[in-house]
Amino acid sequence: MTQPAHAPRDPRHQQLITLHVNGETYELLTEARRTLVDVLRHDLRLTGTHVGCEHGICGACTVLLDGQPVRACLMFAAQAEDREIRTVESLSDGRELNDLQKAFGEHHGLQCGFCTPGFLMLAEGFLAERPRATKEEIREVVASNLCRCTGYQTIVEAIDDCATRRRAALQRRLEETRPDGTAPGGVRPHAAHPGGAEEHEKHAEHVEHDKHEEVPCGSTTRSR
Repeated sequence: MTQPAHAPRDPRHQQLITLHVNGETYELLTEARRTLVDVLRHDLRLTGTHVGCEHGICGACTVLLDGQPVRACLMFAAQAEDREIRTVESLSDGRELNDLQKAFGEHHGLQCGFCTPGFLMLAEGFLAERPRATKEEIREVVASNLCRCTGYQTIVEAIDDCATRRRAALQRRLEETRPDGTAPGGVRPHAAHPGGAEEHEKHAEHVEHDKHEEVPCGSTTRSR
């Protein structure tokens, strides 16, 4: 459902754009020169996205654009039209923090908190693409954002812990037997293959391996 958004009063140089943010669609009039972070904060009131250096260096304004982390201060709002935007507000359901946010708290991955939304969205996009990332890979990725408080190690540990838990949760789901007696992939134990238990086990291993390789971990996208 399209929701109205606050528009600047000055009618000069304005254009009508449509933004898809956190599962909602917004139509608004805005000047072509305005950045995405300004529109998110001042028009849509999504103030979790912070403004830091405004030069794309600090990463405090990081959001996801079609699943990829981007600097919201470096692109115009009009450039994001008809693309899927996620801000830090999308991680929580409004009542409970998601697993990544909880991991940051448990590992003290924040102090002043100003840079935290950018790190959360950076990590969310990275783990969706690389659910089996190593600590070294995580450390390299988070180096793209600036934090003056934590020294980064606790941020790395929080992201690594979240990734580990997501992989474990996925593995448990794959190993669970369904209530109707079928294994993951819809295979009924010892009954789906003429070869009996041995053939079933081989097939089940193949199905589980395929799912383990192909199913992405940790998607927290909310739709409305």
